Amino acid sequence: MSDITIFHNNRCSNSRGALALLQARGIEPNIVDYIATPLTAPELSELVAHLGVPVRELLRSKEAAYQALDLGNPSLSDAEIILAVAQHPVLLNRPIVVTSKGAALCRPPEKVLELL
Repeated sequence: MSDITIFHNNRCSNSRGALALLQARGIEPNIVDYIATPLTAPELSELVAHLGVPVRELLRSKEAAYQALDLGNPSLSDAEIILAVAQHPVLLNRPIVVTSKGAALCRPPEKVLELL
């Protein structure tokens, strides 16, 4: 079992690219299809804390749900944003890769190499 996890969306070229870079190095990460199996709010909170970035930096602002839920509203708390992402996983930017060296949003995909 790999100690590397990728929060992956196969429809995303950046996500496919990061996975391909890992696999080209002989690494078979744990793949979490967070669209098919959405993360819970507590799981998202833990992931955001591990990343060490504001939750707003992980949002896909071009998604229709972002506008519909008014997630650009600065009065929304982190907890409210995390709950929205738990309910609408398409809002989570990807890929997010977690290794023993840390965690990062790997855009561009080559950023995954910094975690190896």
